[in-house]
Amino acid sequence: MAEAVWSTDTGEAVYRSRDPVRNLRLRVRLQRITSSHFLHYHPATQLGKDLIGLATFRPQPTASGHRPEEDEEEEIVIGWQEKLFSQFEVDLYQNEAACQSPLDYQYRQEILKLENSGGKKNRRIFTYTDSDRYTNLEEHCQRMTTAASEMPSFLVERMANVRRRRQDRRGMEGSILKSRIVTWEPSEEFVRNNHVINTPLQTMHIMADLGPCKKLGYKKYEHVLCTLKVDSNGVITVKPDFTGLKGPYRIETEWEKQELWKYTIDNVSPLAQPEEEEQEQRVLKDLYGRHKEYLSSLVGTDFELPVPGTLRLFVNGEVVSAQGYEYDNLYVHFFVELPATNWSSPAFQQLSGVTQTCATKSLGMDKVAYFSYPFTFEAFFLHEDESTDALPEWPVLYCEVLSLDFWQRYRVEGYGAVVLPATPGSHTLTVSTWRPVELGTVAELRRFFIGGSLELEDLSYVRIPGSFKGERLSRFGLRTETTGTVSFRLHCLQQSRAFMESSSLRKRMRSVLDHLEGFSQQSSIHNVLEAFRRARRRMQEARESLAQDLVSTSEALVS
Repeated sequence: MAEAVWSTDTGEAVYRSRDPVRNLRLRVRLQRITSSHFLHYHPATQLGKDLIGLATFRPQPTASGHRPEEDEEEEIVIGWQEKLFSQFEVDLYQNEAACQSPLDYQYRQEILKLENSGGKKNRRIFTYTDSDRYTNLEEHCQRMTTAASEMPSFLVERMANVRRRRQDRRGMEGSILKSRIVTWEPSEEFVRNNHVINTPLQTMHIMADLGPCKKLGYKKYEHVLCTLKVDSNGVITVKPDFTGLKGPYRIETEWEKQELWKYTIDNVSPLAQPEEEEQEQRVLKDLYGRHKEYLSSLVGTDFELPVPGTLRLFVNGEVVSAQGYEYDNLYVHFFVELPATNWSSPAFQQLSGVTQTCATKSLGMDKVAYFSYPFTFEAFFLHEDESTDALPEWPVLYCEVLSLDFWQRYRVEGYGAVVLPATPGSHTLTVSTWRPVELGTVAELRRFFIGGSLELEDLSYVRIPGSFKGERLSRFGLRTETTGTVSFRLHCLQQSRAFMESSSLRKRMRSVLDHLEGFSQQSSIHNVLEAFRRARRRMQEARESLAQDLVSTSEALVS
């Protein structure tokens, strides 16, 4: 029966292992199949097929009964970074004059010991370890596509020369990157320290000397069977992959005598014994336990809680984008206004900010500026009013969009405001903005050529100012124009003892939370509720005044 077909998949495979790589064992089997006069043989029954069974190339015994494969077949088990000397290295290091480095002298001593103990165990298969001066030229001309006419790009050529090494100590200039992202005039030392790939790799090549029997030890007959790379994270890269259930790999030589070889690579690493696995689990459990204790020591055991009867609001926000504005190079000035009663913030807390200036890009019919500007703040709400009719006010986020041109002239593009969400979680808010305008062409010409425009003296005038104490706020006569929108992304967290305590305070705080849960996030509804409250108060006052008038009238009639 014919053997399995050739394996043509010579790409690399990536594995990850938590076990020490020193336990890795590979079994490599190399065999010469036939010489050149068999390579072009196609039996009639194989016409129309692309693959040839390996049985076709099985050599036949000679008249004396001797099989050639007994001399041309080799099988050996190799460990990680195990050094197997080639015939070329044996001949080279026997000459003491050829030794230049301490590693060369070490190899010479090992080769002399092997000669005294009966010779090396390998014949054609040998290895290059991570300490050897060997470079696989095929790795420097890797193809990115399957096109036969592919030309390596400039990046591919430069990346082929990038070194991989461990960076234990860096120069002083290496720390500049923390504060300065771009180095316009790098020194030679800076380039030498930073032109590396930080992931340290250990490489091992399993080679084969495919020369004729009487010509072993020539560099031109060396061929790479397998390349293994291991990094510090336990990632093992094997090229080509382990044979497994696939067919063997083939090598077709192009030298004086064209020959065909096959070889297989199998993972024969010993399995861990149950006692070893149990010991390993104990060690890992102890390691993870110690790491957990270390993290707990960093965090501490005391969990910060707000004052009883207080709700803590923590907001991680982001100014996402602005779109629909007339001019380019936009930036946003924003601040959070806390209600005058029952709300407070830490003294160090900054409740305002300004984004960077951002150029716009076209998105459909609009121009969009993406800021991705983060901000954060926290505030505390102390509930003091026990009345069930009390509706707590909520902080308001105000924003002002401005533009800046080449001549440093700025223009107000719009004002907007939105009430912060009253429920915890992630929220995306879109704030519509407007700006005050003047009538006439002169005002627009001044805005275009000189810059500047009408501005609000108090940004809280966008909504109901916190300092307003009257009953009616009139904006009659204020001419405005709708402009664009600003997008905010808010992540709100709420913390209170009421979430965990079971006491009268919990009931008291729960009533506040119920109000907050039903509290509308839209300022218009808030204004309507405020108007209803004022109307009810005025009606009550009118009834009391009417009752007093009736009493006075009845007393006058009686007298």
